[in-house]
Amino acid sequence: MQDLLEVKNVTKAFEKTLAVNEVSLGVPRQSIFGLLGPNGAGKTTLIRMITNILVPDSGTILLEGVDNPQERMYKIGYMPEERGLYKKMKVGEQLLYLAQLKNLSYRDAKDKLDFWLGRFDIKDWWNKKVEDLSKGMQQKIQFISTVIHEPNLIILDEPFSGLDPVNSNLIRNEIYELRERGATIIFSTHRMEQVEQICEQIALIHKGEKILDGGLHEIKNQFKENIFKIEYEGVLPDLAGIPFTIYEQAEQAISLQLKAEESPNDILQYFVDKGTVVQSFNEILPSINQIFINQVGGQTDE
Repeated sequence: MQDLLEVKNVTKAFEKTLAVNEVSLGVPRQSIFGLLGPNGAGKTTLIRMITNILVPDSGTILLEGVDNPQERMYKIGYMPEERGLYKKMKVGEQLLYLAQLKNLSYRDAKDKLDFWLGRFDIKDWWNKKVEDLSKGMQQKIQFISTVIHEPNLIILDEPFSGLDPVNSNLIRNEIYELRERGATIIFSTHRMEQVEQICEQIALIHKGEKILDGGLHEIKNQFKENIFKIEYEGVLPDLAGIPFTIYEQAEQAISLQLKAEESPNDILQYFVDKGTVVQSFNEILPSINQIFINQVGGQTDE
């Protein structure tokens, strides 16, 4: 199946700064795709080209196989990290205005707005000014303005910034629901634990270039270090002379790192033969945060 979004060899420079350099990636239909990278990596510049805010110096961007920036504008919902609400406007009139900018009629905009305000149980906010809302409340309004026109592609830049755990879960559940209803979501962040929770595919951008991309599980397997963890009952046998490298030891658990020629079965057999009561035995894959740090060398452009 063709990817919903295809970015092909896209480049963008500002004077002498090469912000995005020959980046190519594909975002599968109805997926949650993580666009990762440190601050200053080029993520926002790439997003602004996808959303037609900036024009690439070279390369092509296809949505549903079509390179048409004007048409693309109405099929994308974009929630920027720097929130773009009008502070003095009332919630209801602002959302109606923004929805009509996305090519909805007044009647359709009103119907969809009634749905979303009811879904978030905030119908009584209609006449509140944005400046009178908390940051978390403003975040909900920004989210509604992003999805109200039912875009095919939704781009969320740090959508959980400033949200408490309850509202974070609320927005996360809405992301899953939108995906189930057919939307494709690009989730841009530098918060790796959030990536682990919700993303299926990722791409890592660093210094304007794509470092890696692919399925979350496949990438974790690509960078695994042959570390296996045993959880046990009772007392471990004497570890003097153990034929494996001890990676980490904790209460009722030990992690071992194997050499290329060693087998995980050898570990399990070794401890069973020593009379150890093994409760669990698992391979430990690196976190996305570990992979991220290793790939960017601990350096950012902040």
